[in-house]
Amino acid sequence: MEKEVGNGCSSLAYKLLFSCPFGLSQPQLSAVFDESYDRIPHSDSNLENSTSQIWDQRVQKNGSLFNGKKFRYGGYSQKSGDGSKKESYVCLHLGLTDYRTFVGTNLNPSWEKFLVASEDDPTQCRHTSSPLGNGAIVETSDQKIVLLQRSNNVGEFPGHFVFPGGHPEPQEVGIETHEYCKCSKDSELVNKKVSQEMFESIIREVVEEIGVPATSLGLEC
Repeated sequence: MEKEVGNGCSSLAYKLLFSCPFGLSQPQLSAVFDESYDRIPHSDSNLENSTSQIWDQRVQKNGSLFNGKKFRYGGYSQKSGDGSKKESYVCLHLGLTDYRTFVGTNLNPSWEKFLVASEDDPTQCRHTSSPLGNGAIVETSDQKIVLLQRSNNVGEFPGHFVFPGGHPEPQEVGIETHEYCKCSKDSELVNKKVSQEMFESIIREVVEEIGVPATSLGLEC
């Protein structure tokens, strides 16, 4: 569901963009990484300039914050398989953003002004950073669910209890800019690496945040 913003976008608190009760295996998930899915700067120069101001204010209050590249969610496409089970195949549309822009747009006190009146989510959020995150539900062998308490030094939801998670990282697949994948062969290779990163990143997050070895994890999509 999606938070009501007062500009005709939605009357719901949140919107579930896609539901897949049985999960997606790696062959069922792909990604297209392209600059056409990057954030579009807002035409209001004052609002746009506020993104830097918000970041600078946050850093002054919390010196542990640092900027880093993130994949930007720009939508998805879906199709069904031809088999009897009618499996779903999902393609993520991803651009490039960073944590600084996330803090300056999505966490901006005036974040509602960045939204566009549209029922189409990528259009509605075309001026926001919208970094792609991930999360895992970790169940122990004695059927307990693991929750973590966030540090008070993080930029968002300090002290809150959350599932293990974070973000797929562009740097893990060698991406700093879009120049990395200009030709068609490079683009195809990058898309495969990005797709794989969607799965590998959550394993890293669980291992790093909980401290268990990857070999002890039984994975379910």
